[in-house]
Amino acid sequence: MNQNIIQKLTCLAETRFLSLYDATYQNKNGKTKHWMIASRKNYETLIAQYFEQKEDQTDAVVIAALHKPTQCLVLIRQFRVPLNDYVYELPAGLIDHGEDINKALTRELKEETGLSVLKITETMGSYKAYLSAGMTEESAALIYCTCEGTATSQYLEEDEVIEAFLVSQDEAKKLIKNNVKMDIKALMAVQSFIKLGAKLFEELSL
Repeated sequence: MNQNIIQKLTCLAETRFLSLYDATYQNKNGKTKHWMIASRKNYETLIAQYFEQKEDQTDAVVIAALHKPTQCLVLIRQFRVPLNDYVYELPAGLIDHGEDINKALTRELKEETGLSVLKITETMGSYKAYLSAGMTEESAALIYCTCEGTATSQYLEEDEVIEAFLVSQDEAKKLIKNNVKMDIKALMAVQSFIKLGAKLFEELSL
């Protein structure tokens, strides 16, 4: 089987946070095809990634946080324009230029929940997980940590509509039972938290 290879990249729309590209590629039968790609990266960065074998950088951090005083999982409920509705998620955010993953974690957790990191219990910063590979090459690092403080919305950015929750194992079960709208990453964390509780956040030798 021949490998599908991108032959040309055309920028269709470029904005500050998200751009759309048309990729011309050759399929396994040698036919020329087109694929739409959404990306956090600008044209020059993506060209270097596709045609110059430059390593792609992790775009975002996703935070699985245990509120240590209450032994609860930290979730947020955020309004997402593409859904025109609220969805339960893990705290997360883009990594700023020049920012390392741990710094991004600390900043994003504070901005979205008002909580402060106590300890990073599992670091997978060198491992890039791809979020929706059929649509985008966006990647994220999933980091586990413990935190403390009181949940608040006072640090949110202007366009963010977010409410932070501290969820016990029983409350997590109710969310699943009620079939609420939930991001897939949050769903996996909630399912693991229901089974393992705080043990989910013990240090792992990865």
